[in-house]
Amino acid sequence: MSETVVRIAARGDGVTPSGRHVAFAAPGDLVDADGALTPGPHRQMPPCRHFPECGGCQLQHIDDAAYADYLVERVAGALAQHDLTGDIRPPHFSPPRSRRRATLRALRAGNGVVLGFNAEKSNRIIDLKECHILRPELFTLIAPLRDLLAKLLAPKRTAEVQLTLADQGVDLLLKGVKAEGFEAAQGLVDFAQEQGLARLSLDEGLGPEVRWEPQPATVTLSGRPVPLPIGAFLQATADGEQALVDAVIDAIGEAQSSADLFAGIGTFALALPGKVVAAEASRDAVLALKRAAPAVAAQHRDLYRRPFMAEELAGLDAVVLDPPRSGAETQVAELAASAVPRIAYVSCNPATFARDAAVLVSGGYRIDWVRPVGQFRWSTHVELAAAFSR
Repeated sequence: MSETVVRIAARGDGVTPSGRHVAFAAPGDLVDADGALTPGPHRQMPPCRHFPECGGCQLQHIDDAAYADYLVERVAGALAQHDLTGDIRPPHFSPPRSRRRATLRALRAGNGVVLGFNAEKSNRIIDLKECHILRPELFTLIAPLRDLLAKLLAPKRTAEVQLTLADQGVDLLLKGVKAEGFEAAQGLVDFAQEQGLARLSLDEGLGPEVRWEPQPATVTLSGRPVPLPIGAFLQATADGEQALVDAVIDAIGEAQSSADLFAGIGTFALALPGKVVAAEASRDAVLALKRAAPAVAAQHRDLYRRPFMAEELAGLDAVVLDPPRSGAETQVAELAASAVPRIAYVSCNPATFARDAAVLVSGGYRIDWVRPVGQFRWSTHVELAAAFSR
């Protein structure tokens, strides 16, 4: 007996009314008892030859309407686990070829180098011949990087390649390779010049060391250039960043005093009106924010070990939170005990967001709205921005 796929589960499988999970099924597909699929209205031809082998994407087989539904359902499902509901706004998702940062793996194989994302649930590297998520500025470096790494990697050795698009060009960090001797060192400089890199750094096991940076690398946030520390967190796409910033501004209203907690290099702090306190555990990020915006009261603070206490938050009009995937449980407990009128919560994990939202709601806040954001196009990674108020 055939069943119709009705939704996409958190990890990307299609799900039928009976609860059957079917890999790479799209909503509306018919699934026979033997697992054969009859395509439905939301199935599309995956644009990339590497799908579904490459672990960079899990959902290239579904159309935009189904992808939007998936983003909304992930958020709604996470809230429902804590008996919460809220107005879930239409999602934003980034267009193809818009990812401005990525971490790739490289392997010296024979006389060449395999370079790309890992295969799904595997350490095997997919040698990228095309990519429909990376910005063109990043993808055009793939072939030249293979040639460079062929000179630096020992046989059967692996390396990590971090690519970030800065204002001046691509910021490249190579981990797990060595450039020994004058010829190898000069080869790195020549490569950086030829490819027009903003910066080239090498981590041989003792931390990143800059080998090429003709002018300080920056990234522009809310119209202001900010020094870009090596390996600093940056929202995955420029349009996704803007969608999150717009949501945060909407959430806090006309706040004239606010705190940006887990501030990073200032993605939200630099967009906030009035007086702003910013807290971040990364010393390099704090220094970058201070250089870019001396008016922002930026402080080096581990909010897991030393959260802002309820009394420290007294008098603030709003708080912005953008924690790591583990959420902000300790800090949220203090917020729940505070009198802060408005909270904007940005999350990259619907599950920990919902857990924290339950604490805020138990403390007297209400969820005004949530907006899902799909910066990681065609992946199961879901981000969101939410507004809370008393």
